[in-house]
Amino acid sequence: MRVCTTAMTLLEADYERVHPARVQWALSRIDVHDITGDIADRAAALLRDDRLHGHKYAIDAVLAAVARAAPHPATVLTSEPEDISLLCGPLVEVVKV
Repeated sequence: MRVCTTAMTLLEADYERVHPARVQWALSRIDVHDITGDIADRAAALLRDDRLHGHKYAIDAVLAAVARAAPHPATVLTSEPEDISLLCGPLVEVVKV
C-alpha cells in the first residue's frame, strides 16, 4: 500500500503534543506531495464546485485534489470525515481515524 500526504498537511501537525522528530520520522516513510499550480487549481475548482471557501477548507481541498488524482482505489484517513468527504467525491473512500 502506498501512503501519501501533501506538504500542506505538515502545517496541521500538532507539534505541541508530538515531538517534531517523531513527525519527521513518520513523514520519512510516506510520499509527501508538493503543491503544484495544477493541484492548487484543482483544489480551487473543488471549493467552487461545492461552494466552499476560506482557510477552513483550503488544506482539505488540496488533500482531496491529490487523492482524486491518485491511482484508484484511494482512501483518505482523517479525524474530520464530514469536512473532506464532500470534496473527495464518490471515487475516494474517506475513513475516520
